[in-house]
Amino acid sequence: MSVCYRGGGSLSRYSFFRRTNSGISYKFPASPPSVADNQAWLEHLYQMEHSPSHFDDVSSSRSNAFTEFINFSSEFPYQVTSIPPDSKYINVKASLNNFTNVNYLHNSKNKLQQGGFVDTRIIKCSSGQGGNGVVSFYRDAGRAIGPPDGGDGGDGGSIYVQAVEGMNSLAKLKSSYLASEGSDGAGDQLHGARGRDILIKVPVGTVIRWCLDPGVVRALLRERTPEEKELPLKSFLQSCQKEIQCVGKRKFDKVPEHIQLFRSSYKPGEGWLFKGKPDEYHNGKDWFKDLNRKVKAYDYSLGKSELNNDRFPIFGIDLDKPMNKPLCLLKGGKGGLGNMHFLTQVIRNPRFAKSGRDGLSEYFLFELKTIADLGLVGLPNAGKSTILNRISNSKPRIGHWKFTTLFPTVGTISLGIDKPSFTVADIPGIIEGASQDKGMGLEFIRHIERSTGWVMVISLEEDEPLNQLHTLINELGGPEKIKKKNILVVCNKADIAANDPNSIQKYLNIKEYCDSKGWDSIPISALNNENIDELIFKMSECAKRPNPQS
Repeated sequence: MSVCYRGGGSLSRYSFFRRTNSGISYKFPASPPSVADNQAWLEHLYQMEHSPSHFDDVSSSRSNAFTEFINFSSEFPYQVTSIPPDSKYINVKASLNNFTNVNYLHNSKNKLQQGGFVDTRIIKCSSGQGGNGVVSFYRDAGRAIGPPDGGDGGDGGSIYVQAVEGMNSLAKLKSSYLASEGSDGAGDQLHGARGRDILIKVPVGTVIRWCLDPGVVRALLRERTPEEKELPLKSFLQSCQKEIQCVGKRKFDKVPEHIQLFRSSYKPGEGWLFKGKPDEYHNGKDWFKDLNRKVKAYDYSLGKSELNNDRFPIFGIDLDKPMNKPLCLLKGGKGGLGNMHFLTQVIRNPRFAKSGRDGLSEYFLFELKTIADLGLVGLPNAGKSTILNRISNSKPRIGHWKFTTLFPTVGTISLGIDKPSFTVADIPGIIEGASQDKGMGLEFIRHIERSTGWVMVISLEEDEPLNQLHTLINELGGPEKIKKKNILVVCNKADIAANDPNSIQKYLNIKEYCDSKGWDSIPISALNNENIDELIFKMSECAKRPNPQS
């Protein structure tokens, strides 16, 4: 009678009540690998060892898992320094600024964390190590030592990520995630339990990029010369280069697509766990040397499989839609083999097993890019928050001082029961020099990068409001970047400008400039709720139009 027995997170099969001539009943493992099974397996490894091309066709399914999420909207310039066959990998050199976030590193009470809102995190992720195989022999009342029955170690836990609806901040994410290790195997052919996986849930719109260890970057910044300290941080890191090893989409591609990650697992032929006698004893035996030569092929196949799995898109992944199932970031280590796999006609009492493979430990930069149809941009105190308050149910902070808005706010504008709504993101004010990290910098521009259109708010209260528009255009990337968006220019505070005899001419100058660019413009008074209905109509038209070609 065969039954299934679960113990230690593993499943083994036993045959109960096997009766010997002495009349003693005992359990005996009914399905261990037989000598013939092990001989066939080792013979297969021998053939693999003498056919290196066998390992060249490792499946690329792991890399393909990222295909639909690869982020091409934030490509950065890089230099290819060498390609195969001159080098094993496509060696790429790129600015250090692409692999970190300086503002996040240098502000413990970061401006990004005001009001509990966090849109940038650097997180250390570590997958679990595989459990060790075990050296064990079957024993019972009728025999002192039986055949080997040491089980395999369990695989280490993996790190997964999933974009879900209902989250709007990265505040609840931890600074590190560590998947658990696989359990060691046990006697009676019990395999170790698999390590517990970790699932990281993030808001829809999160972009994940591989990044450097923050400690390494901080150490580099501390070692700057006095001349280098005069430079803005971003400019300094832009001048520093980092070389990374990459792979293409296919074997002979010369264009890098994935960063190759590396484990510190043991090399082929290593990782043995000996019991009873020292390493020197086994390494000096011809029968073990012969076995090890064959098992090297198995180790080599594991290493090739790891290299295939341990890849991450060079430009990151963009989780811009809800996910039905998680995506594996880092895969856990493979469990080691128990001694029951090494029973052969020559090796009758294998007192050795294999240790588990190492996991991976990497740093990733999580950036939340809000998904909104339109983005409100303007200089500080131009009235963006007041406008958002008038046109939606959002309640952003409103004040008579600069930088009232400290973190992005998203409002939904309803056009009626039978009409589709659209969303608007309000970001902190932009000042002249923001692109050089002055004021609040451009940290929040990521929240309007996905927007179909930008609503530029300027104040008619100023002496030269057209200069505000030019400042916004320059700080947001210049005319070339603006061409990629639908633009609506909103001239706010028209009620104050009404007392200015030149106010009409101010608006006409702005309208003439907008007409020359093909942009819409409209004067309003958000404070007095004037022309707001017309503004909502123009904003809805701006949100519906497709993006102009760059």
